[in-house]
Amino acid sequence: MSIRVSRRWVLAGLGAAAVPGLGSGVAQAGPPAASLRPRMRVAGFASGGAESLIARFGLPGDVACSVADVSSGKRLESIHGAAGMPPASVAKIVTSLYALDRLGSGHRFITRVIATGPVNNGVLQGDLILAGGGDPTLDTDALADMAARMKRAGIREVRGQFRVYEGALPYARSIDGSQPAHLGYSPAVSGIALNFNRVHFQWTRGAEGYAVAMDARSDRYRPDVTMARMRVAKRSLPVYTYRDHNGIDDWTVASGALGKGGSRWLPVRRPALYAGDVFRTMARAHGITLRPAVVTDRLPGGTEVARQTSAPLREILRLMLKYSNNLTAEMVGMSASAAGGAAPRSLRASAEEMSRWAGRTLGMGQTRMVDHSGLSDASRMTPDDLVTALVAVRKTGVLRPLLKPFPMRDARGKLIKNHPIRVDAKTGTLNFVSGLGGFLTAPDGTELAFAIFTADLRHRARSKKAQDEVPQGARPWNRKSKQLQQKLIEHWGAVYRG
Repeated sequence: MSIRVSRRWVLAGLGAAAVPGLGSGVAQAGPPAASLRPRMRVAGFASGGAESLIARFGLPGDVACSVADVSSGKRLESIHGAAGMPPASVAKIVTSLYALDRLGSGHRFITRVIATGPVNNGVLQGDLILAGGGDPTLDTDALADMAARMKRAGIREVRGQFRVYEGALPYARSIDGSQPAHLGYSPAVSGIALNFNRVHFQWTRGAEGYAVAMDARSDRYRPDVTMARMRVAKRSLPVYTYRDHNGIDDWTVASGALGKGGSRWLPVRRPALYAGDVFRTMARAHGITLRPAVVTDRLPGGTEVARQTSAPLREILRLMLKYSNNLTAEMVGMSASAAGGAAPRSLRASAEEMSRWAGRTLGMGQTRMVDHSGLSDASRMTPDDLVTALVAVRKTGVLRPLLKPFPMRDARGKLIKNHPIRVDAKTGTLNFVSGLGGFLTAPDGTELAFAIFTADLRHRARSKKAQDEVPQGARPWNRKSKQLQQKLIEHWGAVYRG
C-alpha cells in the first residue's frame, strides 16, 4: 500500500511535540570518560543527567542534544537544544520527509530515449535524445537495457544528433565546493546521473610503469569512458589534481601514492557527457553508431522508444538512509522542490525551500539548510527542531521503518548482542562533526525520539584549509563523539523507561 506523507498528518502531531527547547548555547566539554558497557540501573545515570555526563566525557568542541517521549510529546531533556549545529547526514531525515510529502512514497523516476523524427526502414530521420528524469539510481546496466530496447523498437541507424537532456534539475559542479576535488561523495549534480556520478579509476604497476583505466563498471559491464582520463605524474604530492579540459574530466595522480595497484571511485563533473559516453558504447554493442553526445537543457518533443523506471521512492530513500548517499539526497530533494511548483534555480535554492517547508510542516523553525545531504558544514539544525519533527512523524509510522538499526557497542567497539535498548537512527559524519538522530525503545517498550549534534568547528576549519581527506585528529575525535552518543542513549534508555 502506498503511504503518502501530507502536511495534515504532520501538523496533527505537532500539538504534542511543540515543547520549547531549553538553553541557547552549546555545551562545552570537560574531563575524560568511563566505560561504554551498558548499565541499565537507573541510579547509575540519574546524578546530574545528560549535562553532567557530557561534561565528564570531555569531548573537545560543542555538544547539543534533545530527547522527548514519543507517546506524549513531553520534552525530557534538552541540553542547549536550541543551538544550531551542522547536522551532517542526519539532514537526510528531513530530506526523506520532504520528498515523501512532495512526491509520494510510490513515486518512480523515469529515464527515456526519444526520437525526434520518423523511423524509416530502421533509420531515424532526426535526433536521438537520452532524457534524464532525475533518477539518482540509474546505472550502466540500465543504460545497456535501454540500448537493447531501442534496437528492439526498430532503430538501426541515427542520422541526426545524439543529445543528452539534463535540464530536469539544475546543474551543480559539486555538492560542496569546499571538499577536495577527488572525493567521490561530492560529485556534480544534474537532471541525469550515472553510477552516482562516479567513474572507476584502476591502476596496475608493470615493468613499463603504470597501466591505468577509467571505466563505468557495473555488475555486468565495464565500458571504458572517454570523457574522463587519468595521467600518472612523477611526484609525491598532491595525490590528485583535476581540471576541466574542454569538457573532459582531466586528472593526474601522484606515482608516489599508488603502490603496486588498486582502485577507487572518482567524482564526475559532467554527468550528461558521462551518461552519453556510456550510452554510445552500449548502443554500439547493438550495431547502432551515435555521434558524440551534445548536452541540452531543453527537452524537444518526439516519440519515446525506450524507458527505464526506477524503484519506488520509499525504497530509494531506505537505501539512501542506509548507505548515506549524498547524490541521492540532492536529486530527490531538488525533485521534491520542483514538484512543489517552479523548478529550483540552484541546489542551494532548493535546500532553502526545503527549510521553509520544514518550518511550516514539521515545526522546525530554526533549521537552515544549504543542501539536502548535510555535506556542507554551513547548514544549521537544532536538536529541539529535529526531535519535534521526529515526534510528529512517528505517529504516522512512515519514518522509523526507513531508518537503519543503530548497533550498541562496548568500550572496545565490539557489538553487544541482545542489548536491551533498540535504536533506529540516522548517523552523520564529517571531519570534526558528528550527529545522530532517531528513535530508541527502552527495555520496557517506552519509545523516545532523540537528536545529538557535536562539532569542533575550529579544528574543522583548520583541516579544510589544508584540504586533507582525513586530517590529523579527526578519526579519534569522531570515534569519541560516537562513544558519547551511545552513553547518552544508554542514559536516556535507563532513566526515562516507564
